[in-house]
Amino acid sequence: MNFLLAAVGVLGVASSGPLIAATLGATTVSTLAIAFWRNAIGAAVMATPTLVREPRQFGRITGPEFRWSLLAAVALALHFACFITSLRLTSVAAATALVCLQSAWIAVFQLFRGTRHRWQVLAGLGIAFGGVVTITGFDMGSSPDALLGDLLAVAGGALAGLYTLAGGKARQTMPTGTYTTLCYGMCAAVVAVLALFSGQPLVGFDVAGWVGILAITVCAQLVGHTAFNHLLATMSPLLVSMIILLEIPGAALLAAVFLHETLPAGTYGGLGLILVGLAVVVLGQRSGFRKRREGAGADEPPSDRLAELGTD
Repeated sequence: MNFLLAAVGVLGVASSGPLIAATLGATTVSTLAIAFWRNAIGAAVMATPTLVREPRQFGRITGPEFRWSLLAAVALALHFACFITSLRLTSVAAATALVCLQSAWIAVFQLFRGTRHRWQVLAGLGIAFGGVVTITGFDMGSSPDALLGDLLAVAGGALAGLYTLAGGKARQTMPTGTYTTLCYGMCAAVVAVLALFSGQPLVGFDVAGWVGILAITVCAQLVGHTAFNHLLATMSPLLVSMIILLEIPGAALLAAVFLHETLPAGTYGGLGLILVGLAVVVLGQRSGFRKRREGAGADEPPSDRLAELGTD
């Protein structure tokens, strides 16, 4: 049953890029409208059970919790702006692989903060960013727009890493439902401001556009990420982390089948390098965490929250 749920989760998150690309290409929906409605609907869905269970929870949010949540919301809004825009410019496969680098960016940010990673993590970072160079190198020779899309996707991955780190600070003392409701709601507000200044409409789309927005929200956010959050309670976090990486080949396969997307062989090689590199980073971080816990004489916690959840 768990692996069936994992398959549904992979299909859900992998469908994000192809669904966004199809919606942008076939409807009148604007880039920021997808980001706005996905977060607004997500906030409404998360708020309902939270208000039913703990109606006073939002009144107990502290100043530091609010500030960390706000930083996470701004990072998430910019992440969506970069990632969704990149899907207009580059391939679904490349954009998805490059934005999935968020776990690698987290390791990089931790390096700057003084964290000493094991050699496996550093090797994985080198492999993953080698894949970035491979993909952008091929796109540089084929299309300036594709190269710009690649760079936006890389920026989206870095912003997703920042979102995760800030969210981790907030969630040290905040319940998940309270945090996600606040973060998604503030993210939608930030996107609305960006849409106002950029002149992108948030309403007034054709029926197909609204169907696309709903499909993106349900498949990627409500089905995909919810499935993985459920699996965290019943499966090893390391195994769930590895399963989530299947989003990269999953998105490429869906784009090839339904959008007839074809890529140079070298680009597929870059996707493979990113996938292998991220797997090595995840394994290295997990191994290092276990070693530090054993050295301290403490038991490993039964479950860790994953960095990859809740973005694209």
